[in-house]
Amino acid sequence: MFTFQDFEEARDKKDFLLQAINQHEASEEYKLAEDADEYDKQKNVTILNYIKIMYTMTGSPVVDFTASNAKITSNFFHRLNTQRATYLLGNGVTFQDEKTKKKLGKEFDKRLYDLAYKALIHGVSYGYWDSENLYVFKLTEFVPLVDEETSALRAGIRYWRLSPDKPLYIVLYEEDGFTKYKKEAGDGQTLQEIQKKKGYVQHIKKTNAGGEVLIGESNYSSLPIIPLWGSKLHQSTLIGTREGIDSYDLVRSGFANDLNDVAQIYWLIENAGGMDEDDLAVFRDHLKIQHIATVTSQDGATVKPYAQEIPYQARENFLNAIRSQIYEDFGALDVHQVSANSTNDHLEAAYQPLDEEADDFEYQVSQFILQLLKITGVSEDEYPTYKRNRISNQAQQTTMVLSASDYLDEETVLNKLPFITVDEVQEILKRKEEEQEQKMQMAMQAQGIQPQGEEDQEEEEEPEEEENPNG
Repeated sequence: MFTFQDFEEARDKKDFLLQAINQHEASEEYKLAEDADEYDKQKNVTILNYIKIMYTMTGSPVVDFTASNAKITSNFFHRLNTQRATYLLGNGVTFQDEKTKKKLGKEFDKRLYDLAYKALIHGVSYGYWDSENLYVFKLTEFVPLVDEETSALRAGIRYWRLSPDKPLYIVLYEEDGFTKYKKEAGDGQTLQEIQKKKGYVQHIKKTNAGGEVLIGESNYSSLPIIPLWGSKLHQSTLIGTREGIDSYDLVRSGFANDLNDVAQIYWLIENAGGMDEDDLAVFRDHLKIQHIATVTSQDGATVKPYAQEIPYQARENFLNAIRSQIYEDFGALDVHQVSANSTNDHLEAAYQPLDEEADDFEYQVSQFILQLLKITGVSEDEYPTYKRNRISNQAQQTTMVLSASDYLDEETVLNKLPFITVDEVQEILKRKEEEQEQKMQMAMQAQGIQPQGEEDQEEEEEPEEEENPNG
């Protein structure tokens, strides 16, 4: 891998950028991330590339074009990662100071979720702060240049190309600014600088005529690109999950192929006088392709089919077992294992594996946010909090919360109720306060008591009425 020190020592920076990109795309991490993207799209690489092979009399392998090749792909990978990401970030992030969330932008929760999901499936993703918004850099489009001594991210190369016949665009991010480059398709190693180095923060002044003038540039205290790791292992969730998904898909596809090929039906030829290997091969091909075959006329020669029941139950048991194992290994909640009448105690136990994995992921997300707050200048005392998105026995939980409501304030009660989201709490408290004020005013008017504000106004007006005649 190329490091930040390699970048500093490189004489030809443009050539170094192209070499770093080529090396990055040849790495195991990059190839794994590409496979993870395919599995995320339910294009499971192993099953889609599977080809049935048969062997000739000489032992040479050839493609069996007569065999069915159904390819049934499951959606385990996308489902499992979506569950882990939404469990932690489905309700967004909350801070003690509401101004913190506003400073991070209106779409911060949405972009943080996207960043976190990419970190899960790729192992790591990178968040770039541009002074107003957070942007997501995937592993497949960003080359990190870390410090050999501290392992801190000191620079990075982002690149993209719409298609092989389109130009390659490169942005080099350094601590003192960023530079843009472009390479035309088919132009060899020629890299052109299309924008000189600029600072990350642009200082703009508005003119009297309504225009804007750039009066200066500045940078942050460190590189405004922060890595978000998917787990403490720093690896893609595809590792350890892929083999189980492939086995599940192969068994399902194999069962469909057996049904189509009727592989469990065989024929017994009686009184045919025997066949050599070539005749048997021809006979088999006729049966599989044309579903019709004849034998050479012999005395009493007959062909009798014999059917064997397809072992459905054994395969079904295997699929159920491997499905449960996939959920257990991933640390996910299998809703099929939760009954409609489950108590909260049963649900808590079912959520335990997911909670353990989410705790690790929460630590990674929190570390990312704290570094981001440091770059943006927000107080380091701020710490993100999360409301995990989980199912529960709502009737039982609501009863439990309301039974303890005499000992809790209204905001805590609302936060604990399972059917109220975090975003709704403040709005509900505001509306309740307005309703209480209206009820109080109506009660005072019914008793003939004038609101305090109106009494003060009359007291202020009375002296003016006494002074005016004398004036």
